[in-house]
Amino acid sequence: MTHSLAAIRSLCLAALVVSALPCAVLAQTSTTDPSGETSFSSMAIARDEADACRVPKPPADLAETAYLRNGYRAILRILIAEEALASETCTCLLDQFAWDQALDALPRFQTSDNPRLPFKVLDLYAQADALEARVVGACAE
Repeated sequence: MTHSLAAIRSLCLAALVVSALPCAVLAQTSTTDPSGETSFSSMAIARDEADACRVPKPPADLAETAYLRNGYRAILRILIAEEALASETCTCLLDQFAWDQALDALPRFQTSDNPRLPFKVLDLYAQADALEARVVGACAE
């Protein structure tokens, strides 16, 4: 029993199309949320309650590069955590801070005269993480 290569390819293509049909039907499902409130095509992810007090991504017009924006985000996290520790509060202080405060605090965190790399973002992240951990620990007591 011999089959031509074209016939085998056609058979394989048909099998592939038939096997992909269930996936195509699932992809057309209109919702990802059982309640039916979120459209699958929007890929919207609801914010977790714990994220409500998380410093958001900075606006694109804050700085020309993502590196600088990420640094300013870390600085804002540090400022918020420091204030929470100083005031001994466990409530979200995010609404009391603005991006301008992170920009104004740059000299305190600056490690270089290079305007494109004025600070070490990874060091700022580590400092912000440590301070936030102290806040969580203080609030857990």
